[in-house]
Amino acid sequence: MSIEVIPKGAALGAEIRGVDLARPLDDATFARIERAYNDHGVVFFRDQHITPPQQVAFTRRFGEIEFNIFGEKWSVPDSPEIVVLSNITEDGRPIGVRRAGENWHSDMCYTARPPRGTMLYAIEIPDLYGLTLGDTEFASAQAAWTALPDPLRRRIDGKYGVFDFAGRKRAHPPTQEQIDRNPPVRHPIVRTHPYTGRKCLYIMRDDCTGIEGMDAEEAEGLIAALSDHIIRPDFIYRHRWRAGDVLMWDNCTVQHRAIQDYDMPQRRLMHRTTMGGSVPM
Repeated sequence: MSIEVIPKGAALGAEIRGVDLARPLDDATFARIERAYNDHGVVFFRDQHITPPQQVAFTRRFGEIEFNIFGEKWSVPDSPEIVVLSNITEDGRPIGVRRAGENWHSDMCYTARPPRGTMLYAIEIPDLYGLTLGDTEFASAQAAWTALPDPLRRRIDGKYGVFDFAGRKRAHPPTQEQIDRNPPVRHPIVRTHPYTGRKCLYIMRDDCTGIEGMDAEEAEGLIAALSDHIIRPDFIYRHRWRAGDVLMWDNCTVQHRAIQDYDMPQRRLMHRTTMGGSVPM
């Protein structure tokens, strides 16, 4: 395959052309894809036609599958590794997770080993009178770290945040059993990327409920200030989806949110896989 990596001109994001993910990838081709993924934080492939097993196999090239609690209820038949994201109902019942990811976050940051990344395969994209809806925004927490003034960087580097699964209000509230399975954890609020060695901010509202060594009021103010800093317009890439897109993002250096500007009869259907990660450092 002849691969072309085209940066989007934002703080993050690149399109990869010349790859058919329905075909086997040799090691050299995969290495170039992985390098672009690490360098750009968000990469995507247009006009793909892949089966659930092919998506699972491609995801596993980046790490073992990380199972999400939502997959326990909404997964692809015979492919429990894939979570269905959709606003579609059949026989009066939703076929997938509806209104997922409306607020800025990093996937599964409440776990001891947050996932390396997440992959979405777009099957149906909502549109209204030919206008595409349901964009996703991505923010570079790496660029946000670089832009901080030096005194603030010295102040926060080495500090740990408390991340609590029960902290975020969700469209589908978790059960007490799920909360018990995910007790609060601590992560450095300045992370080092395990593959590039670059630093990034790892902090967000709701999920991060405190900072060790700070009283609640001071921590709340710092969490809010840094969270707002990460999502400055100059750190953001906004992806306009097309059916057939396969997009993946890095959960260490990237935060994201889904734009909920559509509803039935505009239909959205995506398949999500998540790749396992490592203990943040």
